[in-house]
Amino acid sequence: MLPIGPSGGSTPEYEDLTRTWGDLLRGLPKIDDWTITERLPDMHAIGMAYLEYAEFGEPPFGLMDASDAPGKALAEYRHRLNRARRRAVRDRMQELVTKVDTLLPQLLADVPRDSLERLEDARASEVDAAIAEIERLMGATASRRGRWSDLHRHMHFGQGHDWHDIYELDWPTLKPDIEAAMFSEDDPLPVPDIDLGRAASQRPVGGASTKLSWNKLDPDVFERLLHDLLRNLPGYQNVQLLMKANAADRGRDISAERVLHDGAGGVRTERVIVQAKHWLSKSVPPEEITSALTRITLWEPPVVRGFVVATSGHFTPDAVAWVERHNEAGKVPFIDLWPEPRLTTMLSERPWLVAEYGLR
Repeated sequence: MLPIGPSGGSTPEYEDLTRTWGDLLRGLPKIDDWTITERLPDMHAIGMAYLEYAEFGEPPFGLMDASDAPGKALAEYRHRLNRARRRAVRDRMQELVTKVDTLLPQLLADVPRDSLERLEDARASEVDAAIAEIERLMGATASRRGRWSDLHRHMHFGQGHDWHDIYELDWPTLKPDIEAAMFSEDDPLPVPDIDLGRAASQRPVGGASTKLSWNKLDPDVFERLLHDLLRNLPGYQNVQLLMKANAADRGRDISAERVLHDGAGGVRTERVIVQAKHWLSKSVPPEEITSALTRITLWEPPVVRGFVVATSGHFTPDAVAWVERHNEAGKVPFIDLWPEPRLTTMLSERPWLVAEYGLR
């Protein structure tokens, strides 16, 4: 409706819209302390300004900017709104995924694989409610390539074998869909809350350190860090937190599938268990590793082909030697040791995790 050349006066319709615009602005909630403040330009003033520009023979760039300002403000508000929504949805969905990852193995701990009894357990209802909320948060437009229909069918019948199918078959295929709905390519990475100019003005002294502050983490947070690290490592998929930290069996922390390529186009996956050892004051001895191996069969099916022990400290020489003999003998599972230096190297290639967990 705005003029694009010399004119005078306004129209009742435009004046009504400017008043409506003002009413709507008062109803817009702030997003990170920002909201739209631009008013719609005055139609008469725009037309008369074009007349003045015509008299001086200058391009009306200022008038174009004034006319475009409300539209640009709306675009900025829409961007901030979508970003805030994605952040809120992502945080909630991560909570729900962790909840399902934790409850499913607890729910099935004493349930036979071929059980035909319907599970009447409060944790089953919690899983059902969590998955229903995840679907609401994903929305109708999110891609669903996993076994969603199988999941709903198994949850409807709710027998023991159905819940085993959910845990072993359905839920792992849903997680890529959920992660795709949580993240987009233009979401910013977390960065430390620091002003680099102020930091430089303080004239820091000393050498640059790559050491991470492992003492800032408790065992539960260390476990979640490993979970997020595995999700960002190439060749790993369907990463799941299995038990709470310091559980009675002191293991079964994280489960994942490792994707292996044979170089000739063949691809296979193997199940890997990652055990977290947040030890700062002592090294991990061989007894801890052998004790965990005796319980590997309790974690199956599916068969565990790989076993990773990750620690924020170190392994004793005896532990390293024992693992080397185990692997050279071709025994299953293959054991991989991740001491603190190896974790530091992997995290140095993923600085957003270092920042998110406050390790430096």
